Order: sequence, then C-alpha cells, then structure tokens
Amino acid sequence: MFQDRMEAGDRLAELLDQRDIAADLVLGIPRGGLPVARPVADRLDAPLDIVAAKKMGVPGNPEFAIGAAAGDGSAWLNESVIERYGIDEDYLNEERERAAETARQKIERYRGDRDPPEMEDKAVVVVDDGVATGATARACLRQVEGAGAARTVLAVPVAPPDSVAELEAEADEVIVVESPPNFTAVGACYREFEQVTDEEAMAYLGWDLPVE
Repeated sequence: MFQDRMEAGDRLAELLDQRDIAADLVLGIPRGGLPVARPVADRLDAPLDIVAAKKMGVPGNPEFAIGAAAGDGSAWLNESVIERYGIDEDYLNEERERAAETARQKIERYRGDRDPPEMEDKAVVVVDDGVATGATARACLRQVEGAGAARTVLAVPVAPPDSVAELEAEADEVIVVESPPNFTAVGACYREFEQVTDEEAMAYLGWDLPVE
C-alpha cells in the first residue's frame, strides 16, 4: 500500500488536509512514527514533538500485549487478556512501571533538557506508522488527554478495522488512510519498512542529539 514511511506520511497529510483537521501540535511516536509525522506537521503548519509508550507483555511473552504505559504512567490495560491469563495485580504494577520507565527514558533520550510541549486546551494530532492492536497508541492518547488537550486525533496510514473501531473510543477522531480487512501486520503494508534509528528519527524532529 505504501512505498515507505515518508510516502505514507504524505498521503496521511493529504487526507488530514481534506478532512479539514487543524492542529496546534503534532506528536510522533518514536521511532517509526516520526518519518510519517514530519509531512503531517508540515502540512498542518504545526510544531512536531514526541509522545512515547511501551507495551506491557504477558509473563514469558513480552510481545503479547496486555496493555501499554506512557512516559507519565498513563496506561491502557486489556482487561479480557488479563482475566484470561489470570495475571495478578503485583505483576501488573511491576510491568506498568517497567513500561513507563522505558518510555520515559526514550523521551529523555530524544528531548534532553528541552521542556515538554504544552498541551492544555490544544488540538493535538498523534501520529504513528500504523496500528496493529493499538495498545501503544491508546496509552499515548491517554497521556495527551491527561495533559489537558482540548481535542485529540489519532492519524495513521494503516490499521485493521477492528482496531479502528476500538480506538475511536480513545480519541475525538481517528484518521486512517487504509484499513484492509485482511490486515496481517503494519510492516506488510510497506514495500520498505527498515528499522528507524534514533539518529534518523531525531533528524525528522530537527533536534540535535543530546550530549551523553
């Protein structure tokens, strides 16, 4: 469906423009969301910043998400999976803190000593390169809402129909370029889907890497 993330970002930006979506701030989810978010921020004439979250995994299988936590501790939990696997509260609390700390470290790595963006009473568009389960996006949206945003929009190039329907409960609007019924994975929707490095992601922000 997409050649690469930049082409996907161009198509997403065009769709947002067609839908008359206005933004005071665009937030890309590192790392893969930033090549998509750059053309979106440019088209909407809004500053680009970051928001980060990390998946919470079931015991012994970190890739199978039971939820996700953002850098400020905001979290989304998949209650049906938690109940199915009998996951106790102690594990949930530990996993939530681990995920939140990982997200905080990611933000600090990118932002350095820069102040976080002001979101109070602003229209905020959250961008990623695609959604599968939507766990990470939900946690990010909850952080943005908790920061006082007046309006939240999730904008992604691709997502499965069931995830889109669920995410519509988390944001004021969800904008998706393609929502294939036979969705398998985000990467399968791109011809080129190489890993984005921190240095490459930082370049899309226009920030210098913090001195370590």
